[in-house]
Amino acid sequence: MKDHAFEPDISRIDELLHITPLRLETGISRLPSGCLVVACRTDLHGCSGRMLDWWFKFFETTQHIKWWHPHDHIAHRGWDAQWKKGESYIGASIEAVESLADIPPVAARLKFHDPRELFDPAQLELAFAEKRASAAVYARIGFGEHVQLDASGDPMDGQMVHLARDTPFGCVLRSRFLLGQSCADPATELPDALGLGLLRHCYTEFTYLSRFLPSLYYGEHGNGEAAPLPW
Repeated sequence: MKDHAFEPDISRIDELLHITPLRLETGISRLPSGCLVVACRTDLHGCSGRMLDWWFKFFETTQHIKWWHPHDHIAHRGWDAQWKKGESYIGASIEAVESLADIPPVAARLKFHDPRELFDPAQLELAFAEKRASAAVYARIGFGEHVQLDASGDPMDGQMVHLARDTPFGCVLRSRFLLGQSCADPATELPDALGLGLLRHCYTEFTYLSRFLPSLYYGEHGNGEAAPLPW
């Protein structure tokens, strides 16, 4: 993480593990370097962290991602060989094409990592034990047809994390994006409009996901769980 660390203003990433309100729950901000931080909080009614984690082990087609965001998701270009359906997405890379609200479609590449590389491992383990966290999805991200990769095959444009916490109504999702790490001058190369478009995209896609994920999860026997009976 040394070359990709969130900078001081957001390196307090472990604060996401606490349920108290944060100064930035939904919005955008700038780091001293000019990098753009996007924060989004979404309530996923009827969902759970285990469902969210399962979703990343399930979706694999353009149809699937269009369920996720019918407007912005254009094409799923595929997972690499590290992705194991129903088993694991850690270490896997995915390529897709998507819009960000009013921003035209762009190719994107993500490589998923163990969230313990981002959060303090002991703090993350404690948060799960105390039910302050129920899922954590972390990835390095890049945009464009020719994404810049480091020696480990990680996209260098930025980072993304989704942290879920189960609640009596479902789960609450805190998402954070760090953009501009590969830019010479992110303050001028990345306009605020890009961050605001990503914010709208994130809130919308997870709102859509919450509408169908429980039925899909139980219909596909996710994690071997039986669907609860309403009668």
